[in-house]
Amino acid sequence: MEQIAAALGDGARWRIVELLAERPRSVGELAELTGLRQPQTTKHLQTLARVGLVTVFPLGQRRVYAIEAAPLKELENRLGALVATITANEGERDVLARYRSAIDAETKAADRDRWADGRAFSFDRALSAPRDVVWRHWTEPELLASWWAPPSMTVTDCVIEAWPGGRAVLDYRDAEGRYRSAGKVHAAKELEHLEFDLSVLDAQGETFFTGHYDLRFTETPGGTRLRLDLRITETTVEAVPFIAGIETGWDKVLDNLAARLIQEKD
Repeated sequence: MEQIAAALGDGARWRIVELLAERPRSVGELAELTGLRQPQTTKHLQTLARVGLVTVFPLGQRRVYAIEAAPLKELENRLGALVATITANEGERDVLARYRSAIDAETKAADRDRWADGRAFSFDRALSAPRDVVWRHWTEPELLASWWAPPSMTVTDCVIEAWPGGRAVLDYRDAEGRYRSAGKVHAAKELEHLEFDLSVLDAQGETFFTGHYDLRFTETPGGTRLRLDLRITETTVEAVPFIAGIETGWDKVLDNLAARLIQEKD
């Protein structure tokens, strides 16, 4: 497929394929119709023949080339599968577009430090798992790491210690850098309530902003209702991309949690 795509990537060869799709043609005719010199046309035809796109028929002193549909059919199938995958995942692109728009809007508002202090967000999810299972996915490091960080990231530290004064840390990295948030737990009542702070830090350990998280776990007939309230303080001007991404980001993270719970249940 790669060789076929490369062969078709040249404009002159694409034109030759279009002409041969109408009917077989000789080298001279193709040269005349494309405006190429005959030696150039022959080289292009040899390239197309090497990847199976054309077949040559020596007819006395003439050499006539004909198109082969099978490789193009295979390419069509591969492209169709690619388009289907893109369509199935187009929501990922929409997330990026919304995030970019949010950054533009927040940039206009971020004219000084503390510009977004006091801003609050709430998230409410019905999760199809018992309350003890949901609780463990917040308080056991391995389970927490399985859904909290983006799947493309390598998690190096991820923990919420469910007791007052316990650590709250999310530390992950990718090829472009390291991302670290750190804070502490203020309140914890097993299976019911978690309250903690988490500060997003720069490379020097300085705070971009701090999030104050209040989580409530309520048992329901179908599983667990999770209520997450988030209030932010200590915002800096540099926090714009983080603040802009909170709503979209936490929606995505909680989607990850819900999917993880369903996957484990199955």
